Amino acid sequence: MGIVAGLDSSPDFTRIVVCDADTGAVLKQGYAAHPVEGGGRASDVDPQAWLLSLGEAAGGGLLEGVQAIGVSSQQNAVVPLDAQGNTVRPAMVGGDKRAQVAAADLVDALGGREAWAQAVGCVPQAAQPVTKLRWLNKTEPDAALRTAVLLQAHDWLVWQLLGRPVRRTTDRGGASGTGYWSAATGAYRADLVELALGHQAMLPEVIGPSDAAGTTPEGLLISAGTGETMAAAFGLGIGLGDAVVSLGASGSVMAVHPEALVDNSGMITSLADATGMHLPVVTTLNAVRTLRGAAEMLGLNDLESLSELAMKSTPGAHGLVLLPYLEGERTPNLPHTAGTLTGLRRESMKPEHLARAAFEGMLCGLADALDVLRGRGVEVRRVFVLGAAAELSAVQAAAPALFGAQVVVPQPADYAAIGAARQAAWALGVSQGTLDPRTPPMWQGPAAQVLEPGEELAVGQAVRQQYVSVREQTYPGAFR
Repeated sequence: MGIVAGLDSSPDFTRIVVCDADTGAVLKQGYAAHPVEGGGRASDVDPQAWLLSLGEAAGGGLLEGVQAIGVSSQQNAVVPLDAQGNTVRPAMVGGDKRAQVAAADLVDALGGREAWAQAVGCVPQAAQPVTKLRWLNKTEPDAALRTAVLLQAHDWLVWQLLGRPVRRTTDRGGASGTGYWSAATGAYRADLVELALGHQAMLPEVIGPSDAAGTTPEGLLISAGTGETMAAAFGLGIGLGDAVVSLGASGSVMAVHPEALVDNSGMITSLADATGMHLPVVTTLNAVRTLRGAAEMLGLNDLESLSELAMKSTPGAHGLVLLPYLEGERTPNLPHTAGTLTGLRRESMKPEHLARAAFEGMLCGLADALDVLRGRGVEVRRVFVLGAAAELSAVQAAAPALFGAQVVVPQPADYAAIGAARQAAWALGVSQGTLDPRTPPMWQGPAAQVLEPGEELAVGQAVRQQYVSVREQTYPGAFR
């Protein structure tokens, strides 16, 4: 079929991979950090920075011979444009703490968490575009009034690559994270835009997973694009029966499911994926920050040392149980709580047992999130574990038995960029008549370690039960 490229514009950099359209083999790569302006707030970014790093990453003829390109970008960024297509103010990006009050306002304005879950499959959080629009309306009313068009980061980049055409597009995956598009109905809720922004605005057309957004004057096909989460899932090649656990400072669990899940508790965010399926996501506020806290408490310099120490203990950490709610918690919904360490006896008060309890507490918290999805009928046969901490021996030793599933640890790679390239190959194949619009190209899966629960399963489930018992005693009915 030829050569395609995938572009991932993350919060800090642009990465481009050039791939064989048939196999997905990565042929070339480019990288550039976004230029940073001094004194600017991290939550406000001039989108031109994304274009500058894109140009630098594509330097040296990287895209020569490329027939199609896909764009993945950071989620939750909102680019407000005026009627002429110029930015009204810098893009609002990331988990914007300024918008926390606006999130609570929006929840109340529509009639509570359940009303939002029913409307768009998620409850407003500070990071979401709908919440940032409310903040803009209340804090910068002049800018809000001039806002005529709303785009997300990948929408804006696709629009720029196509030469700023009249038609503006997005995809289901990106749209599902806005807080004003429903994955269940496949439709915008313009009334929620008005509720947040104070007036209506133009919204991009949501095109299908294998559709092309357009072709550049030079003949380069641009696919629909999508958010980073959806692109990474597509790059990993996950399907029904697969879940992905991401280990950052906070954690997230997502899985592929054939239908949108409406969750009145607000624990599940009902996103769409990049293939036409759904991607329910459950987040925890405490993942690797739990390990870092334990390492500091024990006077260790890095997580590798904490992992080595934990491996000197045994499953169950001699009865020590850590509820890792150091920043409060979202799953279960305990925003004002703190962490809890129980089971202290003279024989358990050793550094290696505390280290083990930190790993088990983090993984059991993520297993709770997995169980939220399982409880709604989501099948989980294998769990992909991502993030630098996935390489730690203590994580790999405990995760399969605590999750009760096969664990896959893919080699580090630019999965969002690879997913964007796979989307480009799909759109190219459909345009050439060589691929079915309902079936993405079959690319080789990632190189990975595969870990089975094996004989440790019963021990792991006993550790998990010990954790659940402590959680239920401390916070009765937290998951009701």
